[in-house]
Amino acid sequence: MSIRTEEFKLEGGKILDKIKELIHQGNIRRITLKNEEGKTLIEIPLTVGVVGAALLPVFAAVGALAAVVTRMVIVIEKTEAD
Repeated sequence: MSIRTEEFKLEGGKILDKIKELIHQGNIRRITLKNEEGKTLIEIPLTVGVVGAALLPVFAAVGALAAVVTRMVIVIEKTEAD
């Protein structure tokens, strides 16, 4: 199994929707939110089977960050079968 990273640069209002979309893909190991300068703001490790209400605190934290940071970079780590 290999790990691949991807980056998305988004405006604050689109960040929460993108994170929800990424989590629903299911093969994401970690999501890191960074500001435009590359400073890490939050890291979200995702374990297999985390769904629903367990993600509410994550969505609340992301929403709060998106309200104060106009642009962020989302870095995701994906697992892929070799």
